This record gives sequence, C-alpha cells and structure tokens, in this order.
Amino acid sequence: MDAASDGPFGTVPAGTPRPAKTVPGRTRSELPQTSIREVARRAGVSVGTVSNVLNRPDLVAEATRDRVRAAIRELGFVRNESARRLRQGPAAQPEPPAETPARAPAYGVLVEDLANPYASDVARGAERALNKAGRDVLWLSSDHDPAKERRGLDLLAAQRAAGVLVIPVGMDDADIARLRAAGMAVVLLDHARPGVCSARVDHVAGGAVAADRLLALGRHRLAFVSGRPEPRPVVDRREGAARTLAGAQAGPLPLFTMDALTPTAGQAAARRLLALPEVPDGVFCANDLLAIGLTNELVRLGVRVPDDIAVIGYDDIELAASAAVPLTTVRQPRRELGRAAAELALAETAEGAAHQHRQLILTPELIVRDSA
Repeated sequence: MDAASDGPFGTVPAGTPRPAKTVPGRTRSELPQTSIREVARRAGVSVGTVSNVLNRPDLVAEATRDRVRAAIRELGFVRNESARRLRQGPAAQPEPPAETPARAPAYGVLVEDLANPYASDVARGAERALNKAGRDVLWLSSDHDPAKERRGLDLLAAQRAAGVLVIPVGMDDADIARLRAAGMAVVLLDHARPGVCSARVDHVAGGAVAADRLLALGRHRLAFVSGRPEPRPVVDRREGAARTLAGAQAGPLPLFTMDALTPTAGQAAARRLLALPEVPDGVFCANDLLAIGLTNELVRLGVRVPDDIAVIGYDDIELAASAAVPLTTVRQPRRELGRAAAELALAETAEGAAHQHRQLILTPELIVRDSA
C-alpha cells in the first residue's frame, strides 16, 4: 500500500499491514488451528520435543530448537491453545517472543506419613538443601499405601521432576528403573538397596543403645511396643535391642504390636501391658509418638515413670523434651538425613551416567531425660 486509504475506523496510515482475511461465516474461535503435531511433523521431531522447545528450551539442542521454531513460523502455530489471538499468515507471523528463563525442574520428597513429625523433619531437611541449590520441592505422602506411593511416583514422572527422595513402602526395582528411564534421580531414605543412592540411620545400633540403657538401670523384664505397619527401620530397632539382650543373657524381648504408631496406640499399649500377669519394668517403643502416649497413660493410671516402669522412645521429636515426663529417646539426625539425601540427588542429576551411587549411614544418639 503506497498511500493512505480509508478504513472502517478512519484513515489507515500508509505502510500499515492489512490484517489477514477471515473465513466468511465463521467466528474467530471456529478458524482452523495448527496443532502441535503438525509442527512436530514439519520439523521431523517428536511432540515432546516441540513441547520442550516451547516450555524448556534449555533441554533441546540448538539446531533442533532452530528447526522447530522455523516450523512454528512457517505454519503460523499459535502457542496459546485457547486461541485468544488469530493465527496470521506466514508472511505476517511475528518472531516468537523471547523465552523467559526456564525454572529448573523440581524434586519430589515422598514419605510414608507427613503427619509424623519424624517424616516432616526429614522432608524439611531435604527441602532446605534443595532450595539452597535453587530447586523447588514437592512434598507427597504415601500413607503407608504402596498403590498411593506408585501414584505419587507417576505424578512426579509426569511433571518431569528432576528426581525423588523417597521413604519407600512398596517401591521395587521396576519402579526405580521406570523413574530413571524418565530421567529422574532416585534416592532412598532410611532404606538401602544395591545400585541406588541411599541415606539411612543405623537402626540396629539405635536399638542396641536403648536396650543397653534399660539394662544399665537394672531392668530385666523388658518389652518392645511397635505398630502396624512395621517399617523395616522399626524391625531393625527391635532386632538391635533383641541382640543386645541375648548377648547379656537377659532373656527374650516380647513384642507388643498395636494398630498404629501413634500416641493413641501408645495409650492402648499401656493398658495392655498393665493387664499382663508379669508387668514389664522397662519398655522400648518403636517411636516417640507411641512412647509419649504410653507414658501419659501410665502416669494417668498411677504408675510411676521411671520408678515402676522405665520408658524409652525413638526419634527425639520436638514433643519428646516437653512431654509430661520428658522422654528418654534415641535421636535420629532427621534433618541431616534429609540434607544428605538431597545432596546425593543433586549429585546424581549433575553427574548423569558418570554418577557413582553411594549409601550413607548416619549414627543415632541416646538422649537421656526423665523417663529412663
């Protein structure tokens, strides 16, 4: 156009491009749209590669990015799938806007029970380390359900997470292989498996130190209170205590299994123990929640703790020191555990195929208070 001309809204300045013509009888939303599949076919790449160019261009080689962007211009592809603006012809199609810096993929932290202070402390330690490295964190809970755990893993894979730190309840080698095939780092928390990075606590040693403490107090009728489900770390604690008793020729360690690992289950355990023909004089609980509930119920029923019954917990959660009878417990380095696992995940992501899997073992510590 060489000169100004009249348009429906007044004079159009010379040099102003005419808008592309629309199809008569159709609204803007009815116009045919170029699909991402057409772009992929034109560029000779997968749909996933086109998606990466649009959303995470740093994941795609420069030559491939250029080829995909050329196809976008040639076909007039509109990124906004709600078609808020019309597709223009190739001659008038503007250059795609400059990409904003892509956020680095997040990591997932999948634990068995976020309501458990131990699990949330581990997750918090991992989150702090990952945030320091510039990564966001997604928290998930399996609630001790293998099917829910698998759904959580599938969600992280679909979100293209960089990796997952998991306290497993049903995860198997096939799950790990599937996650790795999706490009994810996998780190096990409080569990160990060959060929996989892991960070865990020596729970056998933790059980042994608890049993040693009860024996040193002159307690010989001991009991171990656990709950369902009984995770592998809890089994290790029980085995560590039982080995110590056997080595001291102090007899067996009876197991009392409750329906959960909660304060309410601990209260029920107290009533159950007091109903025995021979009441224990020392109790080792699988975790602090059980121990706090058990101790509170013993005191309510008139039992002197630790004079009549000494009680030891496990974890050293924040409530342990402020309980009615401050709890003697075995401290797990919970946040240190999460931090160590996060560092393993970051290393695996950075090093790729050259990464050497490591299994870190942290040592628990006896914390003596009033209950034993």
